Amino acid sequence: MKIYTRKGDDGTTGLWYGGRVPKFAGRPEAYGSVDEAASALGLSRAAAEPGSELYGDILRLQNELFVAGAELATAAEAAGRLQPGVSQVTPEMVERLESDIDRYMDRVDLPPKFVIPGGTELSARLDVARAAVRRAERRVSELRHEGDLADDTVLIYLNRLSDALFAMARFADEPEPEQFEGRG
Repeated sequence: MKIYTRKGDDGTTGLWYGGRVPKFAGRPEAYGSVDEAASALGLSRAAAEPGSELYGDILRLQNELFVAGAELATAAEAAGRLQPGVSQVTPEMVERLESDIDRYMDRVDLPPKFVIPGGTELSARLDVARAAVRRAERRVSELRHEGDLADDTVLIYLNRLSDALFAMARFADEPEPEQFEGRG
């Protein structure tokens, strides 16, 4: 099976349910950033203990990022064709992230200053994934600002996801992580 179509050789890409846009347009930038975040989470999952709580949560989040990517790869005028939880982010997905954040932070003593990533391999990888999610959030925020977002739920989801990844990284971190001293 050939995976190349040659349709993008002109610098455009197709949107779900029709239409082509430049590869540098807002939607490809947004769903490309989501794809990058899912890949970074793959590195995190590879460092997590199989069968562990973190492993299962990371895998779920990767699946949810495919949902977010599908929504972002769909032109706003075709948003009515999306299926909640399959190709459209739902408020329930946001609520589950809030529950995840609380569950992890209930077991973490948060340091009083910024943590320098790298306490453990897994926490460092989760911090890289968090940074990738923050980039995706900025790209989706731009879509919203331009009026090209049918619903804000995907933006809210990405905002909570970065918080969840911070909480998961701190849970995976060493008990006494190095801190950024900065300006006291």
